[in-house]
Amino acid sequence: MSAPSHIERPAITAHPLLTGAAAIAGALALAAGSEATGIVASYTFLHLSLALVMGIAVLGLNVVTGYAGQISLGHGAFFAIGAYAMAMAVGHAAAPIWIALPLAAIVCFCAGFAFARPILRLEGPYLALATFALAIAVPQALKYRHLEPLTGGATGLHFVKPDAPFGLPLSPDRWLFVLVVVVAVVAFGLVRNVVQSGFGRSMMAIRENETAARALGIDTARVKGLAFALSAAVTGVAGALHALLFEFVSPDSYRFDLSLAIFVGGVVGGIATLPGALVGGAFVHLVHRYADAVARALSDTFDLPLTLQPAMIYGVVLICLVYLAPSGIYGAAREMVRRWWMSRPNAGRKPAAPNAP
Repeated sequence: MSAPSHIERPAITAHPLLTGAAAIAGALALAAGSEATGIVASYTFLHLSLALVMGIAVLGLNVVTGYAGQISLGHGAFFAIGAYAMAMAVGHAAAPIWIALPLAAIVCFCAGFAFARPILRLEGPYLALATFALAIAVPQALKYRHLEPLTGGATGLHFVKPDAPFGLPLSPDRWLFVLVVVVAVVAFGLVRNVVQSGFGRSMMAIRENETAARALGIDTARVKGLAFALSAAVTGVAGALHALLFEFVSPDSYRFDLSLAIFVGGVVGGIATLPGALVGGAFVHLVHRYADAVARALSDTFDLPLTLQPAMIYGVVLICLVYLAPSGIYGAAREMVRRWWMSRPNAGRKPAAPNAP
């Protein structure tokens, strides 16, 4: 039964532009302050950047899976394409980052649209299988010997990240953290606007019932193709940033495990929620970072008859999360806030009418 209309609900009232500007200003202040005082180490900024990069990648998947309802297990391929586009633009052509990043997005948008047009006629497990094949094929294609002058073959490409622009006195890890925050704000703002537009409503109509959407006159093939292309572009930008952070790309860095990690981040964070993408990206990065340490600590603390592997810790955490938070971490947190808000003593009361004059 729906809640009475007079019950107040918590809402975020901050304007998105103000939120984004505050995030960028906070990132710049944190980077500049830590550069001067050394209060936050450079490797901490690297890990913060990697968590945000994974959040952007999960956001890209969320567009096509969360809002358009199309299962994709191949977004690691677009992550790789974006990374190689950045490496070739900066390493081969010496392009500045402000050109290389949009170029990576355009390349991935075109690749996503070209791939989507023929395969989005498939549905369910057949679509998942086709995207799985893409995730397997792209790393192998990057090793193709006739492409070695561009891709570096199996050894990959090395390049040097540029210094901080405008003479900013920031180390590479710190200024790249600021760059990642700026790109994340732009990406989340773009996806938010798309989701709230008529095109976004068309995507969600297809997600709910494609036959009904087609009956309403929605060009489902065009909408799904553009959704997949936009999704690929956002994930490709994440790959480009990942390449910048490490100054290196190689085919073995973008195996199917990456596509699976992006998919897991989307499910764990919360499908079809923008904040859930950030939560899922942070989860994927933190679990990969600490699973090995947790496995060693448990093996040293308890006399276990078997050696714990990081994958076992990862699997146990996933099973617990799926059981305890089936709507994702963000969805579970939002539900807890809603329940708390509704349990307040005055939550169900109508506001008192003003006294008559």
